[in-house]
This record gives sequence, C-alpha cells and structure tokens, in this order.
Amino acid sequence: MTPNSFDPATIEGDNPMTEQTGEGATLDTFRLSSLIRITLLGLYIALIAPLPFLAKVVNAPVPSGWLVFGSFLGWIALYGVLSERVILDDEGIQVTYPWWVKKILRQGWRLSWTEIKALKPRSTGQGGIVYYFLSHSGQAYLLPMRVAGFARLVQRVEAKTGIDTRDVRPLSQPWMYLILLGVTIMLLAVDSWTIWTAATLG
Repeated sequence: MTPNSFDPATIEGDNPMTEQTGEGATLDTFRLSSLIRITLLGLYIALIAPLPFLAKVVNAPVPSGWLVFGSFLGWIALYGVLSERVILDDEGIQVTYPWWVKKILRQGWRLSWTEIKALKPRSTGQGGIVYYFLSHSGQAYLLPMRVAGFARLVQRVEAKTGIDTRDVRPLSQPWMYLILLGVTIMLLAVDSWTIWTAATLG
C-alpha cells in the first residue's frame, strides 16, 4: 500500500496505541482521526447554533429551549458515534464504542482472523470505494476507513489474513477535511454575526 503524503495520524496525540498483553500478544487500538472528529463536531455546531436564537426572533412554534435541548442531544449522539475504536489483536479485529453508545446507538462487532474469507470493494453513491470483510458464513463487515493510522491497520490485516491490501486506501483524503474545516470556521464566523443580530433584535 502506498502511504499518503499526509496522514491524520501525524497529529500529536492521534497516533494508534500499541500494547503488550500479559500473554505477549500485541494489541493495537485505532481511533477516528482528530481532524475528522473536530471538523464534523464543529460543522454540527455551525449548522445548529443559530436556530434557537432565530426561533425566538421569528416566534417559531417550537420553543427555543426545546431546540437547545434537541441540539445538545444530537451533538452527544454525534460525539458518541465519532468515539469509534478499532482494536486489533492476535485473535481478530473489533469495532467498539463507549458503553452508553452500545446501549443506545451502535453495538459494534468482532471478527476473528480465521473467519475472514475476503475483502470486497463496493462503490458508494458519491463515487468512492468502501471495503467489506466477507466472512465464511457470508456476513459482511465494513472496514473502518477513517481511522488515524489507516495504512498501519491494513498492513496488519494483510499480515494476519494474507489478503492483498495494496490497493486499499482511505475513503476520504485529509485535504478534503481540511477544506471542510475551513468552511466550518467561516460558518462559525457567520453564526456569530447571526446570533449577535438576533440578540440585538430580540
């Protein structure tokens, strides 16, 4: 696999964690890139923040307090989904979330290396390519493609399964999220003006 010129894992504090268990096994933990998490959480705030203030100005039928409460719940849900962790050990691969996310939103999954039959590509509606682990039982599991250290993840998958991963690349390149982050910052600036105007009129 050809490494990217810029990997989100190079951000300080965003590198995959490697641990040695008591039995001498290697445990690698991968998280979503901080660039992706910050961008998506910031974009959510930029899109939602002005709504309670505008609702108050135009006397919307939905109280601004309910909008604040609903927006906060949405942000918590998004934060939980973005807390995804991918854990690789000598037995298999696991996608997991904090306990409260597993109770309410997503369960995650675990697949042993011996169960993996193939890694199959699928085209997305936006023209990208995602990959699914295909198990011997015929079930498909989406390969996490937005984690920091993605190149290292697929290298270990190849080492454990023997599947050729040279053509497997991240779904989104870092420069896409850098552009989106710039747009988010501009939206937040517009939000500040909108909120100030709504407060002045209110």
